[in-house]
Amino acid sequence: MSTFVLPDFYLPHPATKNPHEEHARNHSEEWAKAHGMLDAGVWDLDELRRNDYALMCAYIHPDCDAEMLDLITDWYVWVFFFDDHFLELFKYSRDLTGAQRYLDRLEAFLHDAGGQPENPAESGLADLWARTVPSMSDDWRRRFVLSTHNLMVESMWELRNIAEGRIANPIEYIEMRRRVGGAPWSANLVEVASDAELAGHLAGLRPLRVLRDTFSDAVHLRNDLFSYEREVRVEGENSNAVLVVERFLDIPTQRAVDLVNELLTSRLHQFEHTALTEIPAMFAEFAVAPGDQARVARYAKGLQDWQAGGHEWHARSSRYTKISRTRNLGMSATGLARRYAQHGHSPVGRTGGHLPIPELYMPYPVRTSPHLPAARKHNTAWAESMGMFAGDLWNESLFDGFDFSHCAAMIHPDATPDQLNVSSDWLAWGTYGDDLFPVLYGRTGDLAGAKLQNLRLSLFMPLDAGATPQPLTPVERGLADLWRRTAGPMGSKARARFRTAVETMTASWLWELANQVQNRVPDPVDYVEMRRATFGSDLTMSLARLAHGELVPDDIFDTRVMRQIDNAAQDYACFINDLYSYQKEIEFENEIHNMVYVVERFLSCDRLAARDVVAGLMRGRMQQFERLVAVELPALCEQYALSEQVRRQLTRYAGELTYWMSGILRWHDTCDRYADSDLRARFSAVPRAPQGGVRSIRPHQLVMTP
Repeated sequence: MSTFVLPDFYLPHPATKNPHEEHARNHSEEWAKAHGMLDAGVWDLDELRRNDYALMCAYIHPDCDAEMLDLITDWYVWVFFFDDHFLELFKYSRDLTGAQRYLDRLEAFLHDAGGQPENPAESGLADLWARTVPSMSDDWRRRFVLSTHNLMVESMWELRNIAEGRIANPIEYIEMRRRVGGAPWSANLVEVASDAELAGHLAGLRPLRVLRDTFSDAVHLRNDLFSYEREVRVEGENSNAVLVVERFLDIPTQRAVDLVNELLTSRLHQFEHTALTEIPAMFAEFAVAPGDQARVARYAKGLQDWQAGGHEWHARSSRYTKISRTRNLGMSATGLARRYAQHGHSPVGRTGGHLPIPELYMPYPVRTSPHLPAARKHNTAWAESMGMFAGDLWNESLFDGFDFSHCAAMIHPDATPDQLNVSSDWLAWGTYGDDLFPVLYGRTGDLAGAKLQNLRLSLFMPLDAGATPQPLTPVERGLADLWRRTAGPMGSKARARFRTAVETMTASWLWELANQVQNRVPDPVDYVEMRRATFGSDLTMSLARLAHGELVPDDIFDTRVMRQIDNAAQDYACFINDLYSYQKEIEFENEIHNMVYVVERFLSCDRLAARDVVAGLMRGRMQQFERLVAVELPALCEQYALSEQVRRQLTRYAGELTYWMSGILRWHDTCDRYADSDLRARFSAVPRAPQGGVRSIRPHQLVMTP
């Protein structure tokens, strides 16, 4: 392998250092000795001093007092010891059984059930747990247990990949690096060190999730750049973003290094964008109390301090090989170029005609419901009765060409006639809303009107299945009718989950509008994660889960394996749509929310090269889906000792997802919605939205009245 040069890093925040550094250094050495970490054959005192975790913590937490810095430094000594101890015991021996026992015992100490510690990692964790948890709320404890569980248990994912010689696809890598890399865990400790515990009702909202995720991704990508030499070339690891990009794009190491740095810069810009635009809007929308606002502000500053200090430590610590001197230029050329790329979108010259579709990897067959003809008749009549053919947005001829019932018949081939009608109508309703919002609100920049309409939609999904307001628009009429037909027979828990799935999709329409108003091409990672919502993936998958929800416990669907199965299938389907809809969105609608276009902008390449990258991502996600179903799903069933009945249900659910993907691909290949000739006929005139838009709604109509 050729050598490489570290890039110019985007460093917008200067690093400062805690004055209690030396106290923390002396304390952490004594603490490590007391728990046997210097006698385990992994470290000695010289090694601990060379790595200098006290210097790291002094940089990443510059403002806390001496006692707090001691605690935080001990946590980082523990986590790095765990990582190196696990490496020493299991990554070389490939002892998967021993590794699982080690992790199971360690996790017991997070639930006050660990008993007598057997090794330094257990001893250190027991001590730290007792010193940290009493000062924090139960909500914080649950979040910290989850992040600690992830960084410990998902080490098995890395170990299995090493054993199989398997390198993750880029999307899988970003997802799993958050779990195994520990930065979400670090974000939890920022709450402790900065006296910035997040209120439980705020911690799960998108702006704070994005702050945490962008922080995590930037921390991990920076670490991967500095640690590539040690991890990949010395230790033989394959969980490193540079290696992932290098292999996926088949490019030299230096080019992969530069692209990882571009992504790091993009994630930092996303962090800043969220902190400056979405966080203030969240305060206003949820009437956040001043004390909680102050804690969020301290949390955001704490994450910024961590980024700046973490870079300084990586540049100084002997833990990482220095490939070259790097120029830390603050708003570097990379930072300026990336910011321009995100906000420099222009509709001028965005033509090129139909995007040729490459050969796509699809290993699963298509099946079609025998009830398709009746569903087609029903679907057209339903859309007309909801008012979707009023105005110029849609008409019956266009609708028949869209053929949503054909899609529904392939993604739900075993549905009853009534179930197929419901699925067809949901596809029509979701697509209508997705087409309507840019026309009605995007062209005028009417974000307030769009938000008002979105708030009203929840009124038509009452959790008690009770009365709703009088619907004023086709999108409201359609939702009211579909909610009654779909959610009425559900139990209360299933109804709540399904409403969340619908609200996730409709809220994502606002995210798209906000990007358009700001002329902002989405960050690639944010785009992939939000694309699942804009495509309505959770909604359609929720319909599939209804048949299994009574038998399969909720916590099984929430496991990493099941979430990855869902995400891999969703990404494959979303990217199908982006390939086929490229001409419609880019040439005719001046859209920016398309994976091909996002890749074009990020890689500075032409649309055909970007298309091939997207097709490669689809292959990677499909192959990951196949592996998850064939290897990890059976292992999950064994791990949780699931009954044979539940195992059959999960296998059936995975099979339904194969029909979902193959059916979506066949529908895109056969419907008229994306054909060049149909697009030119359809967009020969600017569509006019139906009358009775949300701008005619009065504020008092947002609430129910008797």
